[in-house]
Amino acid sequence: MLPGILFLVIILLIFLAMSIKIVREYERAVIFRLGRLLGAKGPELFFIIPFVDNFIKVDLRVTTIDVPEQQIITKDNVTVGVDAVIYYRVFDPVLAVTRVENYHYAVMMMAQTTLRDIIGQVELDDLLSKREEINKKLQAILDEVTDPWGIKVTAVTLKQVRLPESMLRAMARQAEAERWRRARIIEAQGEKQASVILGEAAKVFEQHPAALRLRELQTLLEIAKEKNLIVISPSTLGAETSLLGTAVALSRKTSGSGGSEE
Repeated sequence: MLPGILFLVIILLIFLAMSIKIVREYERAVIFRLGRLLGAKGPELFFIIPFVDNFIKVDLRVTTIDVPEQQIITKDNVTVGVDAVIYYRVFDPVLAVTRVENYHYAVMMMAQTTLRDIIGQVELDDLLSKREEINKKLQAILDEVTDPWGIKVTAVTLKQVRLPESMLRAMARQAEAERWRRARIIEAQGEKQASVILGEAAKVFEQHPAALRLRELQTLLEIAKEKNLIVISPSTLGAETSLLGTAVALSRKTSGSGGSEE
């Protein structure tokens, strides 16, 4: 009798171990009994009937999908490579298990298809400048499609937009030309303002000649800071010319006197 009792106890322990199940706080267990849905349990310890019940664990945490790069033709016929990141979570584990076979794969395929459709409807400039609007539009469409599956799409983000090399060069030339245009406009505006100010200054100097002389002396003072320059002003030029003339006259007079004495 003792071996039979031990065998029965072992069988009961194995049966009990197979019956006890535990799911964590962020998980739910969708239970089926003989193929019929019983519902979701967790987070807690619960029992199932071995070989009769089976369950599927569903993670309720936010899941990230890295959508691979898609080669898409935009509305203005430019081929771009676009990849994105999708964030979603399961809010109804029963629907996620019973309405779609593999909800993770289904969300990924739906994200790729929706990404192609949306990018194909926008032009390149809008794709580069209105990425936030495109992200919201993608999220709204995906959320509407996946809602019957018990899935909530929390965010969609375009990671990178790859452009052809020819398009990059064209955009670089366009940006350079725009910079040159702005620089020339700013330079012309500066010359215009400077001419107005110089005209006003000329009127002031005309009314006050001493101010023009003071400005000349100030300019000479600034130039004199360079010690390796020789500065000749109109006033010094007149003085030097008179001195040079006097010296030439004296030399000629001396030469004439010497000739008479001979």
